[in-house]
This record gives sequence, C-alpha cells and structure tokens, in this order.
Amino acid sequence: MSFASHIFVFYFLPIVLLTYYLIPHRSTLPRSVFLLLVSYAFYAWLSPWFVVIILFSTVFNYVMSRFMANCSGRNRRCLLMVISVAANLGLLGFFKHAMFFQNNLNNVLKFLGADTCTVLQIVLPVGISFYTFKILSYTIDVYRGNLPARSLLDFACYIVFFPQLLSGPIQRYGTIDAKSEPMPTFAEQLVARTHNLSKFSYGAALFILGFAKKVLLANVVGEVADAVFAAEAPAALDTWFGIAAYSFQLYFDFSAYSEMAIGLGAMLGFDCPRNFNAPYLANSITDFWRRWHISLSSWFRDYLYVPLGGNRKGVTRSYLNLIVVFLLCGLWHGANWTFIIWGIYHGAFLVFERLLGRKTFYSLLPKPIQICITFLFITVGWVFFRAATITDAWRLLTVMFTASPPQGGSILLSPVLYTRAHLATMIICSVLAFQPVQAIDWVKTTSWSKIIILIMLFCLSLATMFTQTYNSFLYFQF
Repeated sequence: MSFASHIFVFYFLPIVLLTYYLIPHRSTLPRSVFLLLVSYAFYAWLSPWFVVIILFSTVFNYVMSRFMANCSGRNRRCLLMVISVAANLGLLGFFKHAMFFQNNLNNVLKFLGADTCTVLQIVLPVGISFYTFKILSYTIDVYRGNLPARSLLDFACYIVFFPQLLSGPIQRYGTIDAKSEPMPTFAEQLVARTHNLSKFSYGAALFILGFAKKVLLANVVGEVADAVFAAEAPAALDTWFGIAAYSFQLYFDFSAYSEMAIGLGAMLGFDCPRNFNAPYLANSITDFWRRWHISLSSWFRDYLYVPLGGNRKGVTRSYLNLIVVFLLCGLWHGANWTFIIWGIYHGAFLVFERLLGRKTFYSLLPKPIQICITFLFITVGWVFFRAATITDAWRLLTVMFTASPPQGGSILLSPVLYTRAHLATMIICSVLAFQPVQAIDWVKTTSWSKIIILIMLFCLSLATMFTQTYNSFLYFQF
C-alpha cells in the first residue's frame, strides 16, 4: 500500500486516525496496541508472507536483546550481539543478494567451462533494508549498555511502525543522533507523546506537501527519465535532460516519502527525525552526505565507520574505512555491480576531499559555481544508480561526454521528452531543488495563505493521481 494511493488516502488513513483518537488516552498502551495491529495490516496488504518474516525478526531480536541485557560477562554479550547481527545480515543478504551472487557464480562457472547452478527466484520483502537497520541499531545499542525495550509490544511497535516501515527514516529506539534536532527518543514517545491540534496540523501540512511532490513532480519527471533510460540510442542533449530528470525524480520522490512519513508520525503524536536538508545545495560531496538521506548516512557513521576505527587509527586507515563504508552503502541499495560502483564513486570523492583537507579542488570558486559542479558530479553518479547494467551506464556516459551516440540518436525521443508539461515541471523542480527553505521548514508556521495553498495543492494532487498509472516510491525497491 503506497502513501500516494487512493486506498491509503481515502480509506486506510482516515480510518486509522479516527479510531486512534477515539481510543481513550489515559494510557498509551491501547493506542500502541492499535498502532501495532494497523501496522501489520498495512504491511500484510503487500503480502502476508512479509509479515511472517518481520514477526520472526522481531521476536528473535527481542529475545536476543533480553539475554544480552541480562548477561554479566562482556564476552557473552559480545557473542550474543555477533549472533544477532549475523542473523539479521544473513536474512537481509539472502533475500537481497542471493540471486546476485548466484548469477555471478554462474558467470564464473561458464568462464571455467563448468555446469551452472539453478538460480533461485527470490522475492524481496519490501522495507527489509530499512527495518533490518533499525533492528541492528537497537541490538548494537543494547550491547553498548543502553536499556532494552520494556516489552515485546514496544519493540514490535518500533520495528513495524507503518509511517517508517517501507522507506524510513531510520529512527533509533533508545538513542538520538547527536547531530539531529533534539527530540524524545522513540522509546520515550511510546510511553508519553504529545497530541494537540498544532502538531496534527503540522503533520497534515507536511503530508500534503510530500503527497504533492510525489504526484505532481516526481512522477512527471520520472516519465522523462524512464524514456531516456529505455531508449536504445538517445542523443547527447536528450541524455543530459533525462539524467537531470532522474536526479530530480529521485530527490523529490524520496524526500516526499520521508516528509509524508514524518507528517504521519506527527499526526499520531510522534516526532520523527529529518531525512533531507536541501541536498542539491551542497558545495561538496562531503556536504551532500550531510544533507542527503541523513538517517542512513548517520547510521553508517555511528554503526560502521566509527567501529571500524573512524579517523582514530591513522589517515590511511580512515580512507580505507570510507571506501568500505560506501562500498557497503552501495551494496545496501541494491544487488548489482552498478550500485557497488556508485558507492565506490562517492567514497573516492570523500577520500579525495579528505586529502585536500575536507575541501574540494574547486573550493576557491564562488559558492553558486561550487554547487553547480557538485550537482554535476552527483548527477553523473546517478547514472550508475539508475542504469540496469554497467554497459548501459557506460553507454549513457559516453553519449553525455562525447555527444556521439552509437546510432546517431533517436528522432522519436524528443517529442516524448520536451512536452509543455515536462518542461514546466523540470523548471519547477530546478527552482525548488536549489533553494534552502524545505517543506519541513515551510510548514512550521501557519497562515491563511498557506492553508489555501495546501488545500489547492491537495485537490490538484488528488485529481492528478487518478490520471496516473500506479507509481510506487523508488526506494521501495531498495
């Protein structure tokens, strides 16, 4: 069930909100139980088998965390933590990467002239990458001495909380990222959270803006990107236009989901961490990763980069740690060599900027030019992120930088790309992507003019939604 679907907007969400606020609020327990049940129903809508997997993960990790918390010996706690982490990564690896490794094994066997093996066809449970990282953060925090969940109900609520279930943000259970905005931990909010009209209005406004970004912007520029990546021989201008469209699609699609998730959480009384902060205004790749998918980059920093040694074990080791982190970041996004290359690409940029003293080779240029150059590097990286194969990515990059497509370009592609709707949407995306005031900032204050704008946007988005084919959020596949 997608947030940007009529089933969610007209049926699921109104029923959930109405029932939630009809439940007596003297204690948070009944409302927490209700949230747990509707979250499982939300997930089961996609596939009942997905619920079996997440139930197993929840119970297994809760039991392991209780054993870990009650262990007096550090070695035993460490062993339990390793078992829990290995089980979670094993489950994630099986569903997400088994086919990838089998296909690569078959390629090696073919090269050696040996018989190939049968490749298992495995369905990837939606959201498993996100809730696995939530579980891992919880398990590692318990090992580090933070208190475990008071009950299985609390832990299950944290894992399956439906606004964050499919694509984050990756909120932590009992700790707060030191660089995020101050807010109660999720554990504290399960005990006591604020419900008032101001918070509900903020959440509703943010949900509407996210909904509008998804339907009116991301889906429209996505048509441009899909056409270019599907074309056999796009011309250079068409390719650049399509890659820019994908850069906007990915940002507005994923930030839209994050804003809708944060908005839904606020309507239910929860504070959720910010996930984007004008990432295309970054003036370096380092700055970009402070602004893009903040909950993921901070997760890798605190649970992988720092435990590997961070920058505490010498310069060379810190560079190696960065490459390892971003290689795994690429692999987390998808089981394909293109994602691995994308991760190494960003890791190499970060190492290069460290070599220059956390600066870029263009840091002396005016800041607007720094932003444009950084956006260019990011956009080139998105080619690997979007392309189906390395060959496809290289073909597009060749066209982009040599202006000589192998077959002279496609004369039928331009009429599809350069329609009035596409051009207008690309201009709007360009304006919105390169300005500092984000949706999450804009809705912090209310006025009658903003209310009128929100109502108009919501009505326009609903009308447009019914004219589009179903278009799930991009990060559902990751």
